[in-house]
Parts: sequence; structure tokens; C-alpha cells
Amino acid sequence: MTTAGALVQARDRAVSNWLLAAADNRNRAQREWNDRGVALLRCGGAFTAIRVPASLITAAAGSEGRAEVSAYLNAALHRGPVFVDQTAGWYYCLVPARACETWREPGTECFGDDHYLGVPCPGIDFQHPRARSCWVVAMDGPAELCSPDAIRQLVDVARKKTAEAGMR
Repeated sequence: MTTAGALVQARDRAVSNWLLAAADNRNRAQREWNDRGVALLRCGGAFTAIRVPASLITAAAGSEGRAEVSAYLNAALHRGPVFVDQTAGWYYCLVPARACETWREPGTECFGDDHYLGVPCPGIDFQHPRARSCWVVAMDGPAELCSPDAIRQLVDVARKKTAEAGMR
């Protein structure tokens, strides 16, 4: 294994351990990741998620291509972690739990501590065969989350681009 591969594995292990702290039962969540690639984790503790429709993400990115959307989100959200449920058409940006106190962006939702979220196992990306839900921007490390302000800016950009496209 290359040094880069070993570093990615170590990062994914650290991120997994951190995310599993949000599980009601760590062993069950680990089995869910092993069996299905997604585990049910509780929002509102160490992190929560802001759910954004795919239409806003692709409008902001100016593309529906996976690589282009990933590159755009990586830059726009300053490497903050994002995963997508490709079947449902939602992107989930992981943010600090306190973000729900002030989040009021129409068409999006910030999940409070009364929500559970199906979070993909670290390491599952678009290349993975079980990629119904997968990481678009992987977590850089434990507690490395998106800035809610960056997500607001992304949503504003998407709305402006959508409005401009409607005027043409």
C-alpha cells in the first residue's frame, strides 16, 4: 500500500470512530456500514446536517457531472464534508449542531437533535458499488465540518443562477 493510501485509511478510521459517537449503538452502526454502506446516526450532538436539494447544488455548480459538482463543493464549502443520497436527490452538508439555531434558508432543512440520518461509511464515494449514498466531499478528519455561512452563500449563488436562467 502506498503512503497516500495508508493515510486515507487512517483518516477514514479516525472519521469513522468520530461519527460512530453519534450512534445509539456503535456495534449496530458498524454492522450497518459493513452490510449496507449506510448507518443511522443521531443528529444534534457532535454534528448535524443541512439538507439541500440536488437542483440547488447542480445550479450552483453549473453542472450535473459528478466530478464537476464534487470539485465545486470542495471549493465552495472549503473542503467541508458533503454526501449525497442519489436516489432521493438530496445533498447533506455536515455542520456543527448549533447551526440549527439560526438556519432559515427556504427549500433546505437543518436537522435538529430529533432526527436520525443515514450516513455513508467513510470511504464510500461514487466509485463504490454500493453508492446509493456516498461522500461527494470526504471528511478531512474528525470534527472537520462545513461552515453554515458557506452553505448560505452556495444557496444564494444557486438561486441567482436559477433566476438568471429563467430570464433567458
